[in-house]
Amino acid sequence: MSTRGLPALLHLPGWRDAVRHVAGPVDGPPPTGVLLADGGGATAVPAVAPGTLLCLAGAVGAGTADAWRLEVQLRRAADAGVVAVLLPSAAEPTGGTRLLCSRLGLALLLADEPVLQRALEAAVALAAPDVDRARAVREVSASLPGAVGSAREGAALVRLLERVLGLPVALLDGHGAVLHTGPAPVATAGLRTGEPVPQRVPLPGPDGGTVLAHPVLLPGVRAAQRWLTAAAPRWADPETVADCLAVAAAGLAGRLGVDRLGLERDARARAALLIDVLAGGDGPDAELRRRAAAAGWALDGWHVGVRLGTPAATDTAGSRDEVAAVFARGGLAPVVVEHGDGWSAWVTLPRPPAAETVRELSEDLRRVHRELRRHLRCWTGVGRPRVGPGGIARSLAEATDAAGLAAGRTEQGCFLHVDQLGVAQTLLAWTRTGTFPPAARSLLEPLGPPGSDLVTTLAAYLDQESSLVRTAAVLGVHRNTVAARVARVQQLLEVDLTDRDQRLALHLACRAVVGA
Repeated sequence: MSTRGLPALLHLPGWRDAVRHVAGPVDGPPPTGVLLADGGGATAVPAVAPGTLLCLAGAVGAGTADAWRLEVQLRRAADAGVVAVLLPSAAEPTGGTRLLCSRLGLALLLADEPVLQRALEAAVALAAPDVDRARAVREVSASLPGAVGSAREGAALVRLLERVLGLPVALLDGHGAVLHTGPAPVATAGLRTGEPVPQRVPLPGPDGGTVLAHPVLLPGVRAAQRWLTAAAPRWADPETVADCLAVAAAGLAGRLGVDRLGLERDARARAALLIDVLAGGDGPDAELRRRAAAAGWALDGWHVGVRLGTPAATDTAGSRDEVAAVFARGGLAPVVVEHGDGWSAWVTLPRPPAAETVRELSEDLRRVHRELRRHLRCWTGVGRPRVGPGGIARSLAEATDAAGLAAGRTEQGCFLHVDQLGVAQTLLAWTRTGTFPPAARSLLEPLGPPGSDLVTTLAAYLDQESSLVRTAAVLGVHRNTVAARVARVQQLLEVDLTDRDQRLALHLACRAVVGA
Protein backbone atom coordinates (compact mmCIF):
# COMPACT_ATOMS: atom_id res chain seq x y z
CA MET A 1 0.00 0.00 0.00
CA SER A 2 2.50 2.61 1.06
CA THR A 3 6.05 2.95 2.27
CA ARG A 4 5.45 5.97 4.45
CA GLY A 5 5.56 4.24 7.80
CA LEU A 6 4.61 1.35 10.00
CA PRO A 7 0.85 2.05 9.66
CA ALA A 8 1.14 1.34 5.94
CA LEU A 9 3.06 -1.91 6.59
CA LEU A 10 0.45 -2.98 9.12
CA HIS A 11 -2.17 -2.70 6.36
CA LEU A 12 -0.27 -4.85 3.85
CA PRO A 13 -2.51 -7.74 2.74
CA GLY A 14 -0.21 -10.29 4.40
CA TRP A 15 0.22 -8.24 7.56
CA ARG A 16 -3.32 -7.03 8.09
CA ASP A 17 -4.49 -10.04 10.08
CA ALA A 18 -1.12 -11.56 11.00
CA VAL A 19 0.85 -8.73 12.62
CA ARG A 20 -0.10 -6.59 15.60
CA HIS A 21 1.54 -3.65 17.23
CA VAL A 22 2.03 -4.19 20.97
CA ALA A 23 4.37 -1.45 22.22
CA GLY A 24 6.34 1.65 21.30
CA PRO A 25 5.46 4.41 18.83
CA VAL A 26 3.78 3.27 15.61
CA ASP A 27 3.97 6.68 13.98
CA GLY A 28 7.71 7.14 14.28
CA PRO A 29 10.22 7.38 11.44
CA PRO A 30 9.38 5.05 8.53
CA PRO A 31 11.59 1.96 8.11
CA THR A 32 14.18 2.20 5.39
CA GLY A 33 15.03 -1.49 5.19
CA VAL A 34 14.44 -4.94 6.61
CA LEU A 35 16.89 -7.27 8.31
CA LEU A 36 16.01 -10.85 9.22
CA ALA A 37 18.05 -12.30 12.10
CA ASP A 38 17.97 -15.32 14.39
CA GLY A 39 16.75 -14.24 17.81
CA GLY A 40 17.33 -17.54 19.51
CA GLY A 41 19.73 -17.69 22.38
CA ALA A 42 22.16 -14.92 21.58
CA THR A 43 21.74 -11.51 23.12
CA ALA A 44 23.80 -9.80 20.45
CA VAL A 45 22.16 -7.84 17.68
CA PRO A 46 23.80 -7.99 14.24
CA ALA A 47 25.09 -4.82 12.69
CA VAL A 48 22.17 -2.88 11.26
CA ALA A 49 21.72 0.43 9.53
CA PRO A 50 19.70 3.14 11.27
CA GLY A 51 16.04 3.02 10.36
CA THR A 52 15.95 -0.75 9.96
CA LEU A 53 12.94 -2.97 10.67
CA LEU A 54 14.56 -5.88 12.55
CA CYS A 55 12.75 -9.22 12.21
CA LEU A 56 13.88 -11.76 14.81
CA ALA A 57 12.95 -15.31 13.90
CA GLY A 58 13.61 -18.47 15.82
CA ALA A 59 13.26 -19.09 19.53
CA VAL A 60 13.18 -15.59 20.93
CA GLY A 61 13.11 -15.50 24.71
CA ALA A 62 9.60 -15.23 26.09
CA GLY A 63 8.02 -15.05 29.50
CA THR A 64 9.38 -13.64 32.73
CA ALA A 65 12.30 -16.00 32.88
CA ASP A 66 13.74 -14.97 29.55
CA ALA A 67 12.51 -11.40 29.57
CA TRP A 68 15.93 -10.07 30.43
CA ARG A 69 17.38 -11.67 27.30
CA LEU A 70 14.76 -10.10 25.06
CA GLU A 71 15.13 -6.72 26.75
CA VAL A 72 18.90 -6.80 26.17
CA GLN A 73 18.26 -7.41 22.48
CA LEU A 74 15.74 -4.57 22.33
CA ARG A 75 18.10 -2.12 24.06
CA ARG A 76 20.89 -2.95 21.64
CA ALA A 77 18.50 -2.66 18.69
CA ALA A 78 17.42 0.77 19.85
CA ASP A 79 21.03 1.82 20.32
CA ALA A 80 21.73 0.71 16.74
CA GLY A 81 18.95 2.95 15.38
CA VAL A 82 16.38 0.22 14.69
CA VAL A 83 12.88 1.77 14.42
CA ALA A 84 10.86 -1.40 14.94
CA VAL A 85 11.33 -5.01 15.94
CA LEU A 86 9.15 -7.82 14.64
CA LEU A 87 8.96 -10.93 16.83
CA PRO A 88 7.08 -14.21 16.49
CA SER A 89 3.87 -14.18 18.44
CA ALA A 90 5.23 -16.88 20.73
CA ALA A 91 7.53 -14.24 22.22
CA GLU A 92 4.71 -12.41 23.96
CA PRO A 93 6.47 -9.64 25.89
CA THR A 94 5.83 -8.87 29.53
CA GLY A 95 4.43 -5.56 30.71
CA GLY A 96 7.92 -4.46 31.70
CA THR A 97 9.25 -5.19 28.24
CA ARG A 98 6.49 -3.15 26.67
CA LEU A 99 7.25 -0.19 28.93
CA LEU A 100 10.90 -0.49 27.98
CA CYS A 101 10.02 -0.23 24.27
CA SER A 102 7.96 2.86 24.92
CA ARG A 103 10.83 4.52 26.78
CA LEU A 104 13.27 3.53 24.02
CA GLY A 105 10.96 4.82 21.26
CA LEU A 106 11.15 1.38 19.65
CA ALA A 107 8.02 -0.09 18.02
CA LEU A 108 7.43 -3.71 18.93
CA LEU A 109 5.40 -5.93 16.60
CA LEU A 110 4.26 -9.52 16.97
CA ALA A 111 3.67 -11.72 13.93
CA ASP A 112 2.06 -15.07 13.45
CA GLU A 113 4.44 -17.59 11.97
CA PRO A 114 6.24 -17.56 9.67
CA VAL A 115 8.15 -14.36 10.45
CA LEU A 116 10.23 -14.93 7.32
CA GLN A 117 7.18 -14.46 5.10
CA ARG A 118 6.23 -11.21 6.87
CA ALA A 119 9.83 -9.97 6.52
CA LEU A 120 9.82 -10.69 2.80
CA GLU A 121 6.51 -8.87 2.32
CA ALA A 122 7.81 -5.83 4.18
CA ALA A 123 11.07 -5.88 2.21
CA VAL A 124 9.20 -5.97 -1.10
CA ALA A 125 6.86 -3.15 -0.06
CA LEU A 126 9.75 -0.97 1.12
CA ALA A 127 12.00 -1.68 -1.85
CA ALA A 128 9.42 -1.55 -4.62
CA PRO A 129 6.14 0.16 -3.69
CA ASP A 130 4.90 -0.16 -7.28
CA VAL A 131 4.92 -3.94 -6.86
CA ASP A 132 2.40 -3.67 -4.05
CA ARG A 133 0.27 -1.32 -6.13
CA ALA A 134 0.38 -3.67 -9.10
CA ARG A 135 -0.55 -6.59 -6.88
CA ALA A 136 -3.62 -4.76 -5.57
CA VAL A 137 -4.72 -3.75 -9.06
CA ARG A 138 -4.19 -7.28 -10.36
CA GLU A 139 -6.25 -8.76 -7.55
CA VAL A 140 -9.12 -6.35 -8.20
CA SER A 141 -8.96 -7.03 -11.93
CA ALA A 142 -8.85 -10.80 -11.49
CA SER A 143 -11.86 -10.83 -9.16
CA LEU A 144 -14.01 -8.39 -11.14
CA PRO A 145 -15.98 -10.91 -13.24
CA GLY A 146 -17.54 -12.41 -10.14
CA ALA A 147 -17.90 -9.12 -8.27
CA VAL A 148 -19.82 -7.32 -11.03
CA GLY A 149 -21.91 -10.31 -12.05
CA SER A 150 -24.93 -8.31 -10.96
CA ALA A 151 -24.50 -4.56 -11.47
CA ARG A 152 -27.76 -3.85 -9.66
CA GLU A 153 -26.42 -5.42 -6.50
CA GLY A 154 -22.95 -3.90 -6.28
CA ALA A 155 -22.41 -5.20 -2.77
CA ALA A 156 -19.94 -7.83 -3.97
CA LEU A 157 -17.84 -5.15 -5.67
CA VAL A 158 -17.77 -3.06 -2.49
CA ARG A 159 -16.67 -6.10 -0.46
CA LEU A 160 -13.92 -6.89 -3.00
CA LEU A 161 -12.47 -3.37 -2.85
CA GLU A 162 -12.65 -3.27 0.94
CA ARG A 163 -10.82 -6.60 1.14
CA VAL A 164 -8.04 -5.56 -1.24
CA LEU A 165 -7.60 -1.98 -0.04
CA GLY A 166 -8.41 -2.49 3.62
CA LEU A 167 -10.38 0.78 3.50
CA PRO A 168 -14.05 1.81 3.74
CA VAL A 169 -15.62 1.75 0.26
CA ALA A 170 -19.07 2.83 -0.95
CA LEU A 171 -20.99 2.61 -4.21
CA LEU A 172 -23.14 5.69 -4.96
CA ASP A 173 -25.71 6.36 -7.63
CA GLY A 174 -25.25 9.13 -10.15
CA HIS A 175 -26.63 11.74 -7.74
CA GLY A 176 -24.41 10.72 -4.82
CA ALA A 177 -26.93 8.65 -2.86
CA VAL A 178 -25.41 5.60 -1.20
CA LEU A 179 -26.37 2.30 -2.85
CA HIS A 180 -23.99 -0.01 -1.02
CA THR A 181 -21.44 0.47 1.70
CA GLY A 182 -19.45 -1.61 4.10
CA PRO A 183 -19.53 -1.50 7.90
CA ALA A 184 -17.78 1.89 7.93
CA PRO A 185 -19.49 4.71 6.00
CA VAL A 186 -17.63 6.93 3.55
CA ALA A 187 -18.07 10.69 3.89
CA THR A 188 -19.33 12.11 0.59
CA ALA A 189 -19.66 15.77 1.52
CA GLY A 190 -17.92 17.88 -1.08
CA LEU A 191 -18.28 15.33 -3.86
CA ARG A 192 -19.29 17.13 -7.07
CA THR A 193 -21.54 14.61 -8.79
CA GLY A 194 -22.24 17.03 -11.61
CA GLU A 195 -18.60 16.80 -12.71
CA PRO A 196 -18.03 13.22 -13.95
CA VAL A 197 -14.26 13.16 -13.38
CA PRO A 198 -12.14 11.42 -10.70
CA GLN A 199 -12.15 13.52 -7.55
CA ARG A 200 -10.25 13.73 -4.26
CA VAL A 201 -11.91 15.44 -1.31
CA PRO A 202 -9.92 16.10 1.90
CA LEU A 203 -11.38 14.47 4.99
CA PRO A 204 -12.17 16.90 7.80
CA GLY A 205 -10.74 16.41 11.26
CA PRO A 206 -7.31 16.08 12.82
CA ASP A 207 -6.63 12.65 11.31
CA GLY A 208 -6.79 14.03 7.78
CA GLY A 209 -6.89 11.68 4.84
CA THR A 210 -8.74 11.83 1.54
CA VAL A 211 -11.96 10.56 0.02
CA LEU A 212 -11.28 9.35 -3.50
CA ALA A 213 -14.17 9.05 -5.94
CA HIS A 214 -14.20 7.60 -9.43
CA PRO A 215 -17.18 7.97 -11.79
CA VAL A 216 -18.65 5.03 -13.71
CA LEU A 217 -19.34 6.29 -17.21
CA LEU A 218 -21.05 4.80 -20.23
CA PRO A 219 -20.27 5.72 -23.84
CA GLY A 220 -22.55 8.45 -25.11
CA VAL A 221 -23.91 9.30 -21.66
CA ARG A 222 -22.59 12.51 -20.14
CA ALA A 223 -23.63 11.95 -16.54
CA ALA A 224 -21.96 9.45 -14.22
CA GLN A 225 -24.09 6.34 -13.71
CA ARG A 226 -22.39 5.41 -10.45
CA TRP A 227 -19.57 6.60 -8.20
CA LEU A 228 -17.05 4.37 -6.44
CA THR A 229 -15.62 6.07 -3.35
CA ALA A 230 -13.04 5.10 -0.75
CA ALA A 231 -11.90 6.85 2.42
CA ALA A 232 -8.10 6.76 2.49
CA PRO A 233 -6.32 7.78 5.72
CA ARG A 234 -2.95 9.49 5.59
CA TRP A 235 -1.00 6.24 5.68
CA ALA A 236 -2.69 4.86 2.56
CA ASP A 237 -1.20 5.33 -0.88
CA PRO A 238 -3.80 7.38 -2.80
CA GLU A 239 -2.41 6.28 -6.15
CA THR A 240 -3.06 2.63 -5.32
CA VAL A 241 -6.59 3.47 -4.20
CA ALA A 242 -7.22 5.53 -7.33
CA ASP A 243 -5.92 2.79 -9.63
CA CYS A 244 -8.06 0.13 -7.96
CA LEU A 245 -11.17 2.32 -8.14
CA ALA A 246 -10.49 3.03 -11.81
CA VAL A 247 -10.17 -0.67 -12.64
CA ALA A 248 -13.32 -1.50 -10.68
CA ALA A 249 -15.22 1.38 -12.33
CA ALA A 250 -14.26 0.08 -15.77
CA GLY A 251 -15.54 -3.38 -14.88
CA LEU A 252 -18.77 -2.00 -13.46
CA ALA A 253 -19.24 0.16 -16.57
CA GLY A 254 -19.07 -2.98 -18.68
CA ARG A 255 -21.78 -4.61 -16.61
CA LEU A 256 -23.91 -1.47 -16.70
CA GLY A 257 -23.41 -1.32 -20.45
CA VAL A 258 -25.02 -4.73 -20.80
CA ASP A 259 -27.92 -3.60 -18.60
CA ARG A 260 -28.12 -0.41 -20.62
CA LEU A 261 -28.83 -2.31 -23.80
CA GLY A 262 -31.85 -3.81 -22.08
CA LEU A 263 -33.00 -0.39 -20.88
CA GLU A 264 -32.71 1.08 -24.36
CA ARG A 265 -34.61 -1.84 -25.84
CA ASP A 266 -37.42 -1.49 -23.30
CA ALA A 267 -37.52 2.29 -23.76
CA ARG A 268 -37.90 1.95 -27.51
CA ALA A 269 -40.68 -0.58 -27.06
CA ARG A 270 -42.56 1.70 -24.63
CA ALA A 271 -42.12 4.75 -26.87
CA ALA A 272 -43.40 2.81 -29.92
CA LEU A 273 -46.41 1.59 -27.97
CA LEU A 274 -47.16 5.11 -26.75
CA ILE A 275 -47.07 6.45 -30.30
CA ASP A 276 -49.53 3.78 -31.36
CA VAL A 277 -51.83 4.55 -28.41
CA LEU A 278 -51.76 8.27 -29.18
CA ALA A 279 -52.55 7.54 -32.81
CA GLY A 280 -55.21 4.95 -31.98
CA GLY A 281 -57.73 7.47 -30.74
CA ASP A 282 -60.89 6.18 -29.11
CA GLY A 283 -60.99 2.98 -31.12
CA PRO A 284 -57.78 0.99 -30.65
CA ASP A 285 -57.82 -2.38 -32.41
CA ALA A 286 -57.55 -5.69 -30.62
CA GLU A 287 -53.84 -6.02 -31.29
CA LEU A 288 -53.12 -2.63 -29.72
CA ARG A 289 -55.24 -3.50 -26.70
CA ARG A 290 -53.34 -6.78 -26.37
CA ARG A 291 -49.96 -5.02 -26.47
CA ALA A 292 -51.13 -2.40 -23.97
CA ALA A 293 -52.43 -5.08 -21.63
CA ALA A 294 -49.13 -6.97 -21.90
CA ALA A 295 -47.32 -3.75 -20.87
CA GLY A 296 -49.68 -3.25 -17.94
CA TRP A 297 -51.28 -0.15 -19.45
CA ALA A 298 -55.00 0.51 -18.83
CA LEU A 299 -56.60 2.15 -21.87
CA ASP A 300 -60.07 2.43 -20.40
CA GLY A 301 -61.12 4.64 -17.51
CA TRP A 302 -60.30 8.29 -16.82
CA HIS A 303 -56.76 9.44 -17.50
CA VAL A 304 -54.86 12.44 -16.12
CA GLY A 305 -51.84 13.18 -18.31
CA VAL A 306 -48.52 14.38 -16.89
CA ARG A 307 -45.67 15.74 -18.96
CA LEU A 308 -42.18 15.97 -17.45
CA GLY A 309 -39.95 18.11 -19.63
CA THR A 310 -36.16 17.99 -19.24
CA PRO A 311 -33.10 19.42 -20.98
CA ALA A 312 -32.07 17.54 -24.10
CA ALA A 313 -28.97 16.08 -22.43
CA THR A 314 -30.98 14.25 -19.75
CA ASP A 315 -30.59 10.48 -19.74
CA THR A 316 -34.29 9.66 -19.86
CA ALA A 317 -33.87 5.90 -20.36
CA GLY A 318 -31.37 5.56 -17.54
CA SER A 319 -33.37 7.73 -15.14
CA ARG A 320 -36.83 6.27 -15.78
CA ASP A 321 -36.68 3.84 -12.86
CA GLU A 322 -35.70 6.69 -10.52
CA VAL A 323 -38.63 8.80 -11.77
CA ALA A 324 -41.03 5.90 -11.30
CA ALA A 325 -39.63 5.37 -7.80
CA VAL A 326 -40.30 9.01 -6.89
CA PHE A 327 -43.90 8.63 -8.10
CA ALA A 328 -44.22 5.46 -5.99
CA ARG A 329 -42.91 7.26 -2.89
CA GLY A 330 -45.58 9.88 -3.54
CA GLY A 331 -48.28 7.22 -3.48
CA LEU A 332 -48.79 7.23 -7.27
CA ALA A 333 -48.27 4.50 -9.84
CA PRO A 334 -48.65 6.11 -13.27
CA VAL A 335 -47.49 4.73 -16.58
CA VAL A 336 -44.15 6.44 -17.29
CA VAL A 337 -42.77 6.45 -20.83
CA GLU A 338 -39.59 7.95 -22.23
CA HIS A 339 -40.91 10.40 -24.80
CA GLY A 340 -38.87 13.10 -26.52
CA ASP A 341 -36.96 15.30 -24.09
CA GLY A 342 -38.50 13.94 -20.91
CA TRP A 343 -41.25 11.56 -19.93
CA SER A 344 -44.96 11.30 -20.61
CA ALA A 345 -47.04 9.74 -17.86
CA TRP A 346 -50.64 9.32 -16.93
CA VAL A 347 -52.67 8.27 -13.94
CA THR A 348 -55.75 6.15 -14.65
CA LEU A 349 -58.86 6.42 -12.49
CA PRO A 350 -61.71 3.87 -12.70
CA ARG A 351 -64.53 6.43 -12.62
CA PRO A 352 -65.07 10.14 -13.30
CA PRO A 353 -63.08 11.96 -10.63
CA ALA A 354 -64.71 14.57 -8.42
CA ALA A 355 -63.23 18.05 -8.30
CA GLU A 356 -61.76 17.30 -4.88
CA THR A 357 -60.08 14.16 -6.23
CA VAL A 358 -58.52 16.13 -9.07
CA ARG A 359 -57.30 18.79 -6.66
CA GLU A 360 -55.74 16.19 -4.36
CA LEU A 361 -54.12 14.43 -7.31
CA SER A 362 -52.70 17.74 -8.51
CA GLU A 363 -51.18 18.36 -5.07
CA ASP A 364 -49.70 14.85 -5.06
CA LEU A 365 -48.17 15.48 -8.47
CA ARG A 366 -46.82 18.83 -7.28
CA ARG A 367 -45.04 17.10 -4.38
CA VAL A 368 -43.61 14.50 -6.77
CA HIS A 369 -42.40 17.31 -9.00
CA ARG A 370 -40.66 19.02 -6.08
CA GLU A 371 -38.97 15.77 -5.11
CA LEU A 372 -37.76 15.23 -8.67
CA ARG A 373 -36.33 18.74 -8.85
CA ARG A 374 -34.06 17.98 -5.92
CA HIS A 375 -31.89 15.98 -8.30
CA LEU A 376 -33.21 16.72 -11.75
CA ARG A 377 -33.88 19.87 -13.74
CA CYS A 378 -37.42 19.43 -15.02
CA TRP A 379 -40.73 21.19 -15.55
CA THR A 380 -44.13 19.57 -15.19
CA GLY A 381 -47.52 20.07 -16.78
CA VAL A 382 -50.73 18.30 -15.78
CA GLY A 383 -53.77 17.80 -18.04
CA ARG A 384 -57.46 17.47 -17.23
CA PRO A 385 -59.13 14.08 -16.65
CA ARG A 386 -60.13 12.62 -20.01
CA VAL A 387 -62.06 9.41 -20.63
CA GLY A 388 -61.25 6.39 -22.75
CA PRO A 389 -58.24 5.39 -24.84
CA GLY A 390 -58.38 8.67 -26.75
CA GLY A 391 -58.41 10.52 -23.42
CA ILE A 392 -54.75 9.59 -22.92
CA ALA A 393 -53.77 11.59 -26.01
CA ARG A 394 -56.05 14.52 -25.13
CA SER A 395 -54.89 14.82 -21.55
CA LEU A 396 -51.23 14.41 -22.51
CA ALA A 397 -51.61 17.14 -25.15
CA GLU A 398 -52.93 19.49 -22.46
CA ALA A 399 -50.15 18.45 -20.11
CA THR A 400 -47.56 19.12 -22.81
CA ASP A 401 -48.92 22.62 -23.36
CA ALA A 402 -48.89 23.26 -19.61
CA ALA A 403 -45.35 21.94 -19.31
CA GLY A 404 -44.20 24.29 -22.05
CA LEU A 405 -45.52 27.25 -20.05
CA ALA A 406 -44.29 25.81 -16.75
CA ALA A 407 -40.69 25.79 -18.01
CA GLY A 408 -40.61 29.59 -17.68
CA ARG A 409 -42.65 29.82 -14.47
CA THR A 410 -39.89 29.61 -11.91
CA GLU A 411 -41.99 31.58 -9.45
CA GLN A 412 -44.49 28.69 -9.60
CA GLY A 413 -41.81 26.08 -9.20
CA CYS A 414 -42.00 25.13 -12.90
CA PHE A 415 -45.26 23.25 -12.24
CA LEU A 416 -48.54 24.07 -13.92
CA HIS A 417 -51.95 22.40 -14.00
CA VAL A 418 -53.86 23.04 -17.19
CA ASP A 419 -56.85 24.23 -15.13
CA GLN A 420 -54.76 27.24 -14.13
CA LEU A 421 -54.18 28.33 -17.71
CA GLY A 422 -57.49 30.13 -18.19
CA VAL A 423 -56.92 32.61 -15.40
CA ALA A 424 -53.24 32.88 -16.12
CA GLN A 425 -53.72 33.66 -19.79
CA THR A 426 -56.33 36.29 -18.92
CA LEU A 427 -53.95 37.96 -16.52
CA LEU A 428 -51.22 37.89 -19.12
CA ALA A 429 -53.46 39.51 -21.72
CA TRP A 430 -54.26 42.36 -19.35
CA THR A 431 -50.62 42.99 -18.63
CA ARG A 432 -49.53 43.09 -22.28
CA THR A 433 -50.94 46.51 -23.03
CA GLY A 434 -48.50 49.31 -23.79
CA THR A 435 -49.31 51.40 -20.74
CA PHE A 436 -49.45 48.72 -18.06
CA PRO A 437 -45.74 47.78 -17.66
CA PRO A 438 -44.51 51.32 -16.77
CA ALA A 439 -47.28 51.67 -14.22
CA ALA A 440 -46.46 48.23 -12.80
CA ARG A 441 -42.77 49.06 -12.46
CA SER A 442 -43.61 52.30 -10.73
CA LEU A 443 -45.92 50.47 -8.33
CA LEU A 444 -43.27 47.89 -7.37
CA GLU A 445 -40.28 50.24 -7.46
CA PRO A 446 -39.99 50.48 -3.63
CA LEU A 447 -39.31 46.72 -3.55
CA GLY A 448 -36.21 46.98 -5.70
CA PRO A 449 -35.47 45.88 -9.26
CA PRO A 450 -37.20 42.91 -10.92
CA GLY A 451 -35.60 39.74 -9.60
CA SER A 452 -35.01 41.16 -6.14
CA ASP A 453 -35.99 39.01 -3.18
CA LEU A 454 -39.01 41.12 -2.32
CA VAL A 455 -40.43 41.20 -5.86
CA THR A 456 -39.81 37.48 -6.35
CA THR A 457 -41.34 36.66 -2.99
CA LEU A 458 -44.39 38.81 -3.62
CA ALA A 459 -44.99 37.19 -7.02
CA ALA A 460 -44.64 33.69 -5.63
CA TYR A 461 -46.77 34.52 -2.58
CA LEU A 462 -49.62 35.75 -4.76
CA ASP A 463 -49.26 32.82 -7.15
CA GLN A 464 -49.45 30.43 -4.22
CA GLU A 465 -52.67 31.97 -2.96
CA SER A 466 -51.01 33.58 0.07
CA SER A 467 -49.71 30.26 1.38
CA LEU A 468 -46.51 30.82 3.34
CA VAL A 469 -45.70 27.11 3.32
CA ARG A 470 -46.06 26.65 -0.42
CA THR A 471 -44.27 29.91 -1.16
CA ALA A 472 -41.38 28.82 1.05
CA ALA A 473 -41.26 25.48 -0.77
CA VAL A 474 -41.22 27.17 -4.18
CA LEU A 475 -38.49 29.62 -3.21
CA GLY A 476 -36.51 27.13 -1.15
CA VAL A 477 -36.44 29.30 1.97
CA HIS A 478 -37.92 29.05 5.45
CA ARG A 479 -41.54 30.11 5.95
CA ASN A 480 -40.41 32.67 8.52
CA THR A 481 -38.29 34.28 5.83
CA VAL A 482 -41.33 34.48 3.56
CA ALA A 483 -43.43 35.97 6.37
CA ALA A 484 -40.78 38.60 7.07
CA ARG A 485 -40.51 39.52 3.39
CA VAL A 486 -44.31 39.77 2.98
CA ALA A 487 -44.50 42.03 6.03
CA ARG A 488 -41.72 44.16 4.56
CA VAL A 489 -43.59 44.37 1.22
CA GLN A 490 -46.75 45.58 2.95
CA GLN A 491 -44.73 48.14 4.86
CA LEU A 492 -42.88 49.49 1.83
CA LEU A 493 -45.92 49.58 -0.47
CA GLU A 494 -48.35 50.55 2.28
CA VAL A 495 -50.81 47.93 1.07
CA ASP A 496 -53.04 45.37 2.74
CA LEU A 497 -52.59 41.99 1.08
CA THR A 498 -55.86 40.77 2.55
CA ASP A 499 -57.66 43.33 0.36
CA ARG A 500 -58.60 41.49 -2.83
CA ASP A 501 -58.52 44.63 -5.01
CA GLN A 502 -55.00 45.47 -3.88
CA ARG A 503 -53.98 41.85 -4.29
CA LEU A 504 -55.28 41.80 -7.87
CA ALA A 505 -53.44 45.00 -8.75
CA LEU A 506 -50.19 43.72 -7.29
CA HIS A 507 -50.62 40.33 -8.95
CA LEU A 508 -50.99 41.97 -12.36
CA ALA A 509 -48.03 44.23 -11.65
CA CYS A 510 -45.87 41.26 -10.72
CA ARG A 511 -46.88 39.50 -13.93
CA ALA A 512 -45.82 42.48 -15.96
CA VAL A 513 -42.56 43.14 -14.08
CA VAL A 514 -41.24 39.61 -13.78
CA GLY A 515 -42.17 38.86 -17.39
CA ALA A 516 -44.23 35.78 -16.65
